[in-house]
Amino acid sequence: MAKQAAVHRAGSLKQQNKPHKAGKHRVSSARRQGGRVSVKTLTRQVNRNWSKQDRRHRAWQLRRQHQEAVLEEKRNLGRKDGPPHLMVLVPLHAQIDPQAALNLFRSNQDSVVFPAKGGPPGFALLCPRSKLRWRFVVADAGSLHAVLDLAKVADTLLFLLDAADGWDAVGDHCLSCIFAQGLPSYGLAVQGLAEQPPKKQTDYRKKLSKVTEKRFPGAKLFSLNTEQESALLLQHLASQKQQHLAFRDRRAHLLADAAEFVPNSDSATVGTLKVSGYVRGRSLNVNSLVHVVGHGDFQMNQMDAPPDLFALNPKCPGGQLASRKKQGDLSSSTAAEMEEEVKVLSKADPAKQESLQAEVVPDPMEGEQTWPSEEELREAEESLKQSKKVAKRVPKGTSAYQAAWILDKAEWRNGSEEEDEDDEEEEMMEEARSQEGSSSEEEIASEEEEEDCETMTLPETEQAEEKMEEEEEMLEKYRQERQEEMFPDEMDTPRDVPARVRFQKFRGLKSFRTSPWDPKENLPRDYARIFQFQDFSRTRKHTFRQLEKEETDGAQVGWYVTVHLSNVPVSVMESFQQKQEPLVLFTLLPYEQKMSVLNLLVRRHPGYSEPVKSKEDVIVHCGFRRFRASPLYSQHTSADKHKLEKFFHADTAVVATIYAPITFPPASVLLFKQESDGAQNLLATGSLLSVDPNRLVVKRVVLSGHPFKIFSKLAVVRYMFFNREDVLWFKPVELRTKWGRRGHIKEPLGTHGHMKCQFDGQLRSQDTVLMTLYKRVFPRWTFDPYVPEPTRWRDGIPPGLEGEEEMD
Repeated sequence: MAKQAAVHRAGSLKQQNKPHKAGKHRVSSARRQGGRVSVKTLTRQVNRNWSKQDRRHRAWQLRRQHQEAVLEEKRNLGRKDGPPHLMVLVPLHAQIDPQAALNLFRSNQDSVVFPAKGGPPGFALLCPRSKLRWRFVVADAGSLHAVLDLAKVADTLLFLLDAADGWDAVGDHCLSCIFAQGLPSYGLAVQGLAEQPPKKQTDYRKKLSKVTEKRFPGAKLFSLNTEQESALLLQHLASQKQQHLAFRDRRAHLLADAAEFVPNSDSATVGTLKVSGYVRGRSLNVNSLVHVVGHGDFQMNQMDAPPDLFALNPKCPGGQLASRKKQGDLSSSTAAEMEEEVKVLSKADPAKQESLQAEVVPDPMEGEQTWPSEEELREAEESLKQSKKVAKRVPKGTSAYQAAWILDKAEWRNGSEEEDEDDEEEEMMEEARSQEGSSSEEEIASEEEEEDCETMTLPETEQAEEKMEEEEEMLEKYRQERQEEMFPDEMDTPRDVPARVRFQKFRGLKSFRTSPWDPKENLPRDYARIFQFQDFSRTRKHTFRQLEKEETDGAQVGWYVTVHLSNVPVSVMESFQQKQEPLVLFTLLPYEQKMSVLNLLVRRHPGYSEPVKSKEDVIVHCGFRRFRASPLYSQHTSADKHKLEKFFHADTAVVATIYAPITFPPASVLLFKQESDGAQNLLATGSLLSVDPNRLVVKRVVLSGHPFKIFSKLAVVRYMFFNREDVLWFKPVELRTKWGRRGHIKEPLGTHGHMKCQFDGQLRSQDTVLMTLYKRVFPRWTFDPYVPEPTRWRDGIPPGLEGEEEMD
């Protein structure tokens, strides 16, 4: 019998190569059929190995598609299918007359003028030749809110310049605010150039072109003095490419042409506000919430479709009603009924309508246990037995239950210290008040003499005293900012309060970058009132994706509608009628009415030079909202912890953290400082960074000490603490010096806070020993949706810019 050949078996040291990964099934049909797609097919689909001619053809196709999209947008803007072209005239100089510019646009041949029903001054214009519809509005340069609100919804901004000076301080401030908020399509028109001598007109035009090149690179200057020049300007503005603002293109918005207030039956101050205007941006759904800029969020209960002014004109495309009325096909009574006929588009569905709830109502009993466990019962019995053994001095007739509530002196001291040190800012205020209250006998005597005299103080003297107090406060802020720059985060250890009590909420970190910190630890009560996303970026993408799917729901872009807003205060109607302010409406995306923590990336405006501290009240313009808040400023880094900045320094980008309603980025941000005289100066500009309550803003405190005696690697340090217990309390925290040495506390020496420390090298006599402590801080809940109107700019110069000169 033949012997079988030996079979080779692989050993444990055989080389094991990784199997080739064919990749995921990118074709759904292959998955359904149960087959696999070959590697070569996948590679060709992903890499697109096209020839040079194919790549050129593909680039030409994409370029052609983009051009067709731009042309389609130009065709729809201002024509029958779209809303009228909204042009806002912004005068940038006090010598400019915007009414003269309106008269030039109004006097065009073969054009039909429709007067405005309410709101800011302006009119509607119909050009039958070009089949364009225009809506002209004049922005009051003296009102900051009116300029910014109109710039939010304008299709084109027409800046009116002076021939001699261009723009003044008011115009420069307007341009800074508009650029920071977002600049739509614009045009530049010069007024008064024809009034100059012919020899100087060329010089003026060159001077203006040179200056405007800095602000508006590549922009073309148009002269606006005759009807022909106004017609050329309109043709240019109608044919130029439209610039888009992301925060308004993703939300339906409208500018009110007319408004009517119907009070409720039970209250005359609250009622239904009927706002009429053209839908812009996106389709308008009656079940969504509406934000009236400057007045708050409201619900819609009905949406109507009244006939607009253009539809009643025979020269306008689609104006069949007016043409039939002119031909005599309709009687006067029938035509009047059709003009007054209002079609109800939709009514709100309570089941689908979004709620106005902005905050979470916290339940104080949430998480509480209704019945104790057996272990807790045993612990309670043991603690009761131990408490019975403790002897206390109590009054006669006191029961054991009453005696349990009576504290000893030591317990009372500890408890009072804990309660007193809960809020460090309140403690510092109490210390300041106590220092102010401890006045000398001479001051008390002088105050008594003043009271006895009972002299009347003149108003001028009171104003002078208030001005002196403001100057002293500002001087103190300058000193603190300078001290912070020289000695960042350094603080003197208090003598009257133990350091272990004063800094009981602080902790030491081995490394600020790598040491862990739980973001859910020791949260304040305000965090129980806010909403938080599990993944904000994913929710944002999902919201925008759903927005694209629901494009056909509700009133389409270009429709003239009347929106019924419920439970609106009468002050909204009064501001629209009496003050002639623009009434601007924006629809809210899902969750945008709810409160959360917003992080704003901002940078100081070069025109503001006064010091700004954290937690100071500022006025925030975020996207389409404006409100009052007290931000915390922190460093803008990629780490998981961010150091608090006590002052908002110039030339650095910081993150301002505030409590505010949720807003999906991108959105522009403007910060204004409210002055004592009512003025609002531009403080900073930036954008919305994120909506994240878990962002760790950490306050750093540095305690300093002086090396008293220096040995080889040992040193005796004093003036960091002033009692033995504080040294033992902070013993685990690492020490460092300004010259780069590191060490730790070995033991305390004596009872006056001296301590023996060991370092990694010998100290120098001029060195300083430092201990760094950290604490997480949170913003203050000072959110106020109602911002007062700033004082009007007097004589063409805004407050705070009196010393500035006009444009050279």
